[in-house]
Amino acid sequence: MDEELRSVTERLRVESGVSPLLDRLAATGDIDELAAVLTEPGQPLWARELAAYRLGVAGDRRAFEALVLLLNHRDPARCATAAHALAALGDPRTARAAAALATNELRVAYALHPVRLLATLRAPESAPALITTLERRLGPRDPYRVVALACVEGLGGLGDARARPVLTAALAHPALVEAAVRALARLPEQRESPSGVRD
Repeated sequence: MDEELRSVTERLRVESGVSPLLDRLAATGDIDELAAVLTEPGQPLWARELAAYRLGVAGDRRAFEALVLLLNHRDPARCATAAHALAALGDPRTARAAAALATNELRVAYALHPVRLLATLRAPESAPALITTLERRLGPRDPYRVVALACVEGLGGLGDARARPVLTAALAHPALVEAAVRALARLPEQRESPSGVRD
């Protein structure tokens, strides 16, 4: 059992009531058994999470829908587990789903892990979604500074020049200024056009 799977299993052990099903799902090599847990009625959430995680890291796309639901869960630990598995899954739908979750203002309290996943994926959807999410977080009384900071850090990692205006705006926010300076330093240098205007 690898360290990440061990960590997920131990976190779920208390929730499972020390069920023997937990150890069976953690140890089985039968991916069809894991997939069945996602479709059988009456399965507890912890079992679905463990099965989806194991399928995801194995690259089995039957886990996709369950992992996307977990990515937007109110429990941050579940979100983190789902993000890890989705990054390993390699499903082309993942970036679009993460972008939809990151930019959903009704679920912004749970947007941290979708934002981090987008930065990890480096997909075409990543920079536009992070830019949109960060723009919305720059209001004077926005309470989601941890999401804003993740956007700033993610945009720095992506190095997409389209992020320059929003990262420059982030300099006005004390909680974001250091990360914004670092992110701006990672963007491609602006070039001057023949007319002397920067591109």
